[in-house]
Amino acid sequence: MKVGILTIGNELTSGMTQDTNSSYIANEIKTEGWEIAAMMSVGDDESSIASGLDYMLKISEAVIVTGGLGPTADDITTASIAKACGLNLYTDRVILERIKERFEKRNLKWTENNAKQALFPEGAEIIDNPTGSACGFSLERGEKIVAVLPGVPGEMKWMITEGLIPVLRWKFKESEKTTIRTTIKLFGLPESTIDEAIGQLDIDLPGVIIGFYPRFPEIHVVITSVNTDRYAVSENLEIVKMRITERLKKNIFACDYETMEGVVAKYLKSKSMTLAVAESCTGGLIADRLTNVPGSSDFFERGVVAYSNPSKIALLNVPQSTIDQNGAVSEETAVAMSEGIRKTSGTDIGLSTTGIAGPAGGTLQKPVGTVYIALTDGKRKACRKFLFRWNRKRIKEISAQWALEMLRRYLIGRDI
Repeated sequence: MKVGILTIGNELTSGMTQDTNSSYIANEIKTEGWEIAAMMSVGDDESSIASGLDYMLKISEAVIVTGGLGPTADDITTASIAKACGLNLYTDRVILERIKERFEKRNLKWTENNAKQALFPEGAEIIDNPTGSACGFSLERGEKIVAVLPGVPGEMKWMITEGLIPVLRWKFKESEKTTIRTTIKLFGLPESTIDEAIGQLDIDLPGVIIGFYPRFPEIHVVITSVNTDRYAVSENLEIVKMRITERLKKNIFACDYETMEGVVAKYLKSKSMTLAVAESCTGGLIADRLTNVPGSSDFFERGVVAYSNPSKIALLNVPQSTIDQNGAVSEETAVAMSEGIRKTSGTDIGLSTTGIAGPAGGTLQKPVGTVYIALTDGKRKACRKFLFRWNRKRIKEISAQWALEMLRRYLIGRDI
């Protein structure tokens, strides 16, 4: 089955908002073994919506539409699609009462324009929205189907997996093919190097597709296996996964829904080790990622953002002479920061970052993108120097990633 994705909203076509819905929907659709015919964004304009829908129906068996289901004047998706399909709108009284109850429970003032979210094209099957007021709907257009969902990502995601995909499975009963997928997450290698390494494996198994997806600062390798034989579909995927892992294992840090910070947390907990972090150029990004992990209080003692030189001296006991002689961005200062936070917090490990994120502040000796990351444990002092060629935001992000990667390597006994 081929699926078209149509996202609606002036905020998308103006560039004010990034369209993350399409990539999420495409991923879920591909997981089912279906194909993406096309993805398109149009503004809140009746003729644009009609033209986009018409095009998608010509090249797809199913069209998934998101956005424009709110109560405001520019939310015209429902009315535009009904008109394009030659259907009248009706008010669903059950949905209307539910919306009103939602407003009452939240002590929100009711205005009549909110009743707009209870309007649906005649013949539509309603797709429930348990977390918001805008329900979706699906329409059958001959042998094809049009599904319309709200554009709020948190609401749309639940409705896709729990509400829409079961409908599509029933509507488009495929052959007895089974599709499974796994994601291998890598860091520290460019996409071209990964592609070359996998290409040399000469993998040729029926129904196996390998895709490369940059997710800065990571690279995700997605293996999809499709087969009518349930045993073969799993066996083929595991063969490919094993061969890729053998070739690239040094740079593989996680699979599927695992994250770098989650993997680091798992190792720290299993070893009953504690950590404190001193950050300068990363501005708290490392601490933020680590504390996103549930139960991080088991291993994470504190994080200090020591941005200025006086703060490095006062909070981390970095000697004034170390900064005077070597500069704030140096191996000596990074190591002193790491040891300082480790000693003051009483943790097993100290981790630190210091660098020049730019766009100004660089010199010939230390250009923008120069970053030092240090890790100490009371016995060992390790520090790496990096020179990143990115903008300020990306330099901070990749520095935080490398700090976590160095910590991961330390915890599994690898060279940092």
